[in-house]
Amino acid sequence: MFAAGLFLLLISTACQSGAANNSYKVIHTIEAGSTSEEQADSQQFTIGIVPKVMGISYFNVAEEGAMEAAKDLNVKVIYDGPPIADADKQIKVIQQLIDMPVDALAISANDPKKLLPVMQEARNKGIQVITWDADTLPEGREFFVNMVEAETLGRHLLDTLAWNTDETGEYAIMTGALSASNQNEWMKWMKQQQKEYYPKMKLVDIVATDDDPQKAYETAKGLLDKHPNLSGIIGNSSVGPPAAAQAVKEAGREVKVVGLSTPNLMRDYLKDGSAQMATLWSPKKLGYLTVVLAKNLLEGRRPTDGENIYNVGNVRVNGDRVIMGEPIDFTAENVDQYDF
Repeated sequence: MFAAGLFLLLISTACQSGAANNSYKVIHTIEAGSTSEEQADSQQFTIGIVPKVMGISYFNVAEEGAMEAAKDLNVKVIYDGPPIADADKQIKVIQQLIDMPVDALAISANDPKKLLPVMQEARNKGIQVITWDADTLPEGREFFVNMVEAETLGRHLLDTLAWNTDETGEYAIMTGALSASNQNEWMKWMKQQQKEYYPKMKLVDIVATDDDPQKAYETAKGLLDKHPNLSGIIGNSSVGPPAAAQAVKEAGREVKVVGLSTPNLMRDYLKDGSAQMATLWSPKKLGYLTVVLAKNLLEGRRPTDGENIYNVGNVRVNGDRVIMGEPIDFTAENVDQYDF
């Protein structure tokens, strides 16, 4: 069963993070032999990084990048989020960070509207607020740190399924949360790409996993039972594609699986043919970039188009959106080149 493999790993990680939620993980570094004045400088800023949910592989890797940036920049980073992908629980985490207080907040939003009041409260108290990974409405933050252009990614995800289904047949989308702005934007462009270029394909279902591995697995099995003629599944959050691949593998169905997930979660499924392609970016770089830009903002520096960020590369700026780069595709042939 899937729970004996991927779920055991992810759920145990989630449980560990849930226990850790009772106390914040504060990271700061002070070089040996530094003076008290230098120590004070090194702790000048405290930055709160809030993921959608703790304990899943994608956000664990993003945390690694954020903590690496904390060490490199000599800032204090608090990385904490809700135990499940829930806007109300995320608001409580943000409120705790405001009350500490922190100097800056970077939030991957579970809901673009529900979070606005608490984000506005933070800004009214002089806390700099940005978003990363998933945006809110613009009035809630200074800028959004995006992984890739939404249109580019959404169209590309639909392409990857079309390439593997002969551009025909019924397909379903497994999204993380129906309220997530980034995932809804990607789905909009998936639908547009299919409408414009693949008239023989038909979207028959959209289901939410709430970024929960076990729910994703059960949801994938439900899709296979409900749609006997299903040709493909696109997962647009990291738990979706591995769950769909496991369900397809167990059912012995000829259903193609593509979508957003990490190479480490998808490696075995790509190699045994249960999944055809996974797409992502480096979540570690995203976490790193978010901390860098938050610190720069606290120092009065906003991101600029073409700016080179150490450990990340050149970023693009489009209005109030920072774009980190382009999507990466993982296949059976190249997946061993990546480790995250």
